[in-house]
Amino acid sequence: NMKKNALLIFGLSIFISTSLFLPVKASNQERGHISVSMSDYQEVAPDIADITFTIKTFDLKSIQKATLENKKNTDNVYKELQKIINPQNGDYIKTSSFNATPIYTYVNSKKVFDKYEVSNQIIVRTKSIDLIGKMIDSAILSGATNVENLSFTLSNYDSICDNLISNVTKKTKNRANTIAQALSTSITGISNISTSCNINNNNSPRFYMAKNATLDSISGSNTESFTTISNGVIRVNANVNASFFVND
Repeated sequence: NMKKNALLIFGLSIFISTSLFLPVKASNQERGHISVSMSDYQEVAPDIADITFTIKTFDLKSIQKATLENKKNTDNVYKELQKIINPQNGDYIKTSSFNATPIYTYVNSKKVFDKYEVSNQIIVRTKSIDLIGKMIDSAILSGATNVENLSFTLSNYDSICDNLISNVTKKTKNRANTIAQALSTSITGISNISTSCNINNNNSPRFYMAKNATLDSISGSNTESFTTISNGVIRVNANVNASFFVND
């Protein structure tokens, strides 16, 4: 038994000492590489708009009355907007939120009931960019009390991003080849790559009511919109970060 144990220990020591001298292949992290980061952008006119309208009603005594009045006004807004939007082109109207609640004020640090408020918020999505001013006018005339938000976006955002990223990736590879040639080496493969694409719309859309416009004057105009829309352009940014292996 002692002889067998000695042989096992001796054999194990030979195996360990031999394994320590096996050549170790360099990892990818130890290989030479060139890292390049490039970006590009494209400015595009938006073709989709989201308009958020709020219809608020109040009553001093009855929340039911405030709700009924709100429903009447909301139905009127829906009716008028339906005349303008184009559902066949993807336009639609949907309810965003509805809220009915008592409103309180504070008098001498004491909470005092003021009135009942009902608020209904709807969103219009439309591709009829040239009719947005008319939609705002019609909604205000028919019962909308606030235009909460007006935002623009792109229907072909994905395809624009794909084209931008493809072009930037090619530029990134060309830049890496230029650097490699200056260093008297060459690109042999890709270590890693990451891409991103996003919308940067710093110029918030604005809408303006004519200074001398009143509800009566707007309602009496069949052809002119008193609301002017400035939709501007949307900037789509693409960025590519890549690392390329080079010959050692």
